Amino acid sequence: MTHAWMPHSPCGHGCLDRSAPTVGPLRAAFRLVAAATVLLCGVALLLLRGHARETALRQWFRVLLRAFGARIDVHGPDRFQQTPGRGVLVVSNHVSWLDELAIDGVQPIRMVAKRDIRDWPVLGRVITAARTVYLDRERLSLLPAAVAELAGALRDGAAVGVHAEGTTWCGLASGGYRPALFQAALDAGVPVRPVVLRYRLADGTPTTSPAFVGTDALVDSIRRVVRLRGLVVEVHVLDEIAPGRAETRRDLAALVQREAELVAHGTATRAHLNLTSTPVEVER
Repeated sequence: MTHAWMPHSPCGHGCLDRSAPTVGPLRAAFRLVAAATVLLCGVALLLLRGHARETALRQWFRVLLRAFGARIDVHGPDRFQQTPGRGVLVVSNHVSWLDELAIDGVQPIRMVAKRDIRDWPVLGRVITAARTVYLDRERLSLLPAAVAELAGALRDGAAVGVHAEGTTWCGLASGGYRPALFQAALDAGVPVRPVVLRYRLADGTPTTSPAFVGTDALVDSIRRVVRLRGLVVEVHVLDEIAPGRAETRRDLAALVQREAELVAHGTATRAHLNLTSTPVEVER
């Protein structure tokens, strides 16, 4: 079943970077074994509670990224919640299954994800245990209940993450931000934290290889990622957008997307000029 709200991305296998440097098969196999080991160890962390759980999970997600061969590079604040205990809606673009690992590597939060992620081997169980809110994009009638659940979590002081495009894009191209889930921030009266995810190589060159697009199977995408050499995930954490700056969810979505596009343009300019990967202050 499809409907007008169903997100669609034109990105497919033709968008993928085929020229990115790779490691040998033994190194790739070692990464797969390391990632599987880290995943299994992470199940025990779910038994922790409070601040100890958040600290341990944050480090675990970073170690998991490293096991897959990626390094995280955070620009901006090192947490999404500017005020501890106050809810915040964390809004990011969507490129890869690595997105969630990078976001939780900054601060473990509740995420909104499509329903089929729940069935992923091992990783799906970990994501579910992190109190992920699953969204059935094919059943529009369930959307108001999902928005109400998000608003309740935000009122309770949670940081909740959504991918505003609704589906994955290659990272060089991006989609419009869907306004529906922004209603939760308006209903709860909490700020929105825009986040921009960018994938590049160690020399600063943008790459689309990690993108999870088209008819990709998860296994195929993982194999492609562990073969990459020098993968870096840039996480740009922008300033909070305070409640009251937009009256409707459409206005709020447009405001957040404008903020994100400023950073996207800035990173593209840096890549074009072949600058180093040293973090810089982004004017916004």
